[in-house]
Amino acid sequence: MQEEVLISLACMDTGCRVVVYDIQGGYGIMNTLKSLGITPGKRITRITPIPVKGPIAVEMDKVQVVIGFGMASRIMVKAGEKICDC
Repeated sequence: MQEEVLISLACMDTGCRVVVYDIQGGYGIMNTLKSLGITPGKRITRITPIPVKGPIAVEMDKVQVVIGFGMASRIMVKAGEKICDC
């Protein structure tokens, strides 16, 4: 049985489809991400091809949103169809 690996959204490779597991932060960040539709249990795909510490674009439910690198680093995800390395 494969062990589940948790990584931050900021460490994901482009094209990885994952499930949001947890959001590490206070009410402010949780409410902001909730208003964007990013909540635990949601399937998202990283679509930003640039591996720098800039904004990160993700797609979920056929909608694309962009969040900052700091916010993305607080979103913990479970690897989905392919394992992604940081």
